[in-house]
Amino acid sequence: MTRTTEPMTDERQYWADWQRSWDRQQEWYLPDREERFRVMLDMVEAVAGTEPRVLDLACGTGSISERLLRRLPAAVSVGVDQDPALLAIGRGHFAREPRITFAVADLKDPDWTAHLPAGPYDAVVTATALHWLPTADLLRLYGDLAGLLRPGGVFLNADHMPEPGTPLLNAADQRHQQARQQRELAEGVLDWPSWWSAAAADPLLADQVAARTALYGDHADGDIHPAGWHADRLREAGFTEVGTVWRSVQDALVAAIR
Repeated sequence: MTRTTEPMTDERQYWADWQRSWDRQQEWYLPDREERFRVMLDMVEAVAGTEPRVLDLACGTGSISERLLRRLPAAVSVGVDQDPALLAIGRGHFAREPRITFAVADLKDPDWTAHLPAGPYDAVVTATALHWLPTADLLRLYGDLAGLLRPGGVFLNADHMPEPGTPLLNAADQRHQQARQQRELAEGVLDWPSWWSAAAADPLLADQVAARTALYGDHADGDIHPAGWHADRLREAGFTEVGTVWRSVQDALVAAIR
């Protein structure tokens, strides 16, 4: 992925290459990533119709929004994130796409919603992101989201949600995934550290990667909870109905109706 300082012949292709590279790196960790996205968008369409206004929470490069806009051409999306490198890729990739806008906000900031276009939203979607948050920040965020959604709107969170009551299944799945990852590494697939090293070596992303490193330091997860815990907390935050609409052994997609 690293580019030289020679003039680019196709800027759109450049950003599309980085977008695909990010998706492939994420798939190394989540081989069923596209399936969870499909179910997520099934629920967006089922609950909010074919012209939803969607908040793509912790959007990264805009992977969910890309699939949303491809599937529902009349949808619009607001992507919110704080990562300067991933936002640079997203803004470059969607530079000619009027249906998506990006906002910079720290989800740990109690005033993060002030950086968004005014609500309400028909749907809020997020994937493999909120496990970065400590529990206290996540609980406050759930209350914020209830206030951003219109009545009847839907919040969808796909993330790591292993069940504590299935340790043998969890361990077996982890061994299976590790074996697959080793095979794919041997085939040249980039993991998280290797992908970020490649981004840092790219002259057009080096400054943003450095800014990201200064902002976040070492990548560290927050608190991980099972799907039932999320369902209970979302009800307490004001959501009317909550359920698990997809899961693998260690991940789940929780849907909450406002």
